[in-house]
Amino acid sequence: MKLNAQGLADRKQWEEKGYNLPLFNREAVTAATRENPFWIHFGPGNIFRAFQANVVQKLLNEGLLDRGIIAAEGYDYEIIEKMNHPHDDYNLLVTLKADGNVEKTVIGSVVESLTVDSQNEKDFSRLKEIFAKDSLQMVSFTITEKGYSLVNGKGELLPGIADDFEKGPQKAMSYMGKVAALLYERFKAGEKPVAMVSMDNCSHNGDKLYAAIHEFASRWSENGVAEKGFVSYVNDKNKVSFPWTMIDKITPRPDASVEEILKADGIEELDPVITAKNTYVAPFVNAEECEYLVIEDAFPNGKPDCLEKGGLLFTERQTVDKVEKMKVCTCLNPLHTSLAVFGCLLGYQKISEEMKDTELKKLVETIGYKEGLPVVVNPGVLDPKEFIDTVLNVRIPNPFMPDTPQRIATDTSQKLAIRFGETIKAYAADKDLKVEDLKLIPLVFAGWLRYLMAVDDSGKSFELSPDPLLDTVCPYVKDIKLGQDIDAEAVLKPILEDKRIFGVNLYDVGMAETVCGYFKEMIAGPGAVRAVLKKYVS
Repeated sequence: MKLNAQGLADRKQWEEKGYNLPLFNREAVTAATRENPFWIHFGPGNIFRAFQANVVQKLLNEGLLDRGIIAAEGYDYEIIEKMNHPHDDYNLLVTLKADGNVEKTVIGSVVESLTVDSQNEKDFSRLKEIFAKDSLQMVSFTITEKGYSLVNGKGELLPGIADDFEKGPQKAMSYMGKVAALLYERFKAGEKPVAMVSMDNCSHNGDKLYAAIHEFASRWSENGVAEKGFVSYVNDKNKVSFPWTMIDKITPRPDASVEEILKADGIEELDPVITAKNTYVAPFVNAEECEYLVIEDAFPNGKPDCLEKGGLLFTERQTVDKVEKMKVCTCLNPLHTSLAVFGCLLGYQKISEEMKDTELKKLVETIGYKEGLPVVVNPGVLDPKEFIDTVLNVRIPNPFMPDTPQRIATDTSQKLAIRFGETIKAYAADKDLKVEDLKLIPLVFAGWLRYLMAVDDSGKSFELSPDPLLDTVCPYVKDIKLGQDIDAEAVLKPILEDKRIFGVNLYDVGMAETVCGYFKEMIAGPGAVRAVLKKYVS
């Protein structure tokens, strides 16, 4: 059994092994898509293959769509050359359900894939052709937040950006430069309308995409390498929109245990590929069953109404913002971070296993329902309590999801301000609420400071997850030993008053003393972290 057009010609052997196959005429869909494309997606990674491509497949199966998606990759061309093309753009979606069931689906809704390589004349000419089509309604992206950045951490232009500004759209080499060049083709074809839709997991993602494209349009106009009207076109919301979106679906790196399931079914050539740019890609993607994609309804060239029947939620910008804050500040991300910090300290290797831990389960339930929920603004399209219910009862406990506290603990210093600081600010601003009633959010802060010692609760050293502030914060705690009596406030004060980390100065909101007290108890000796959890969570 091979995952390609020839291997799938024998449908019976796939169906006998329990695979859901495409139910539409793929040749007809491919022809219709090539002639009148409506959706092209940049960044065909795991979340795209598990989510957006699967939504379109369902709509094709139901006869609600007659065209598929075109995939484009502008950073690592080997993804297309070594994964998409050898498998005729098919991929396998393995949905790992919390009840123990595994659902296996062959996704065939991606019917064309291209490298966004301006030096590849064939592919780039085809991309220009797509962007000039009247039918194109949506250009979407999952390229990670840094994919939209034109500068490094020091504010300096990234390599290649300055050259692109000077040379113009005909010679663009950077990712955003190439995207801007393709949008310029649509401008030249008659200023045709289109929605440029970032679906990356970052706040106000549409603004980040707009900022990059607008910068290219402005620079090219100033340098005389593009028509001045291009800037006005990019700025005209009736022609080019940059909607905000909120996406949520866990799609971990393809797991070896899932690969074994597929191999046992007799599927060949499943070996993953690690590209020259160190991208890990496989012919299959494993994912949780839950998924959310909320999109600002701003589509100048229209959109297929059936996308809502595929589960996508279209709403106004303010509602997208409320949904994102609900998820990031209360209903998911803070709970993940809490489990990550204490999971590392208590030696857990899987997030799902932590939900069997009485204290840790109660910890996140209290932070979610009792401390966070009172200040959540209900967005209307999703119910906050139901969202937390699903997170705590279905998503995080899913034993098949190979997610680790060590991965989620990455960059914790960059997350605390949003994931917890916003709740603290909301309490401080509400005349009916008191910051001192927050008992477990400061416990997580103390747990993170204890984590920075890189010694677990049994007294063994462990490796801290990557974080840009480790060199700044770790020196404050590096000499502390378990069982040592210290003046916690004297040691921790420079961290506790840092608004960049917590979103607030913990002294200003009256939380610093509580954090220091928890921290002192956690360093009392081996087993102290567990003892503190039992004392304050139970």
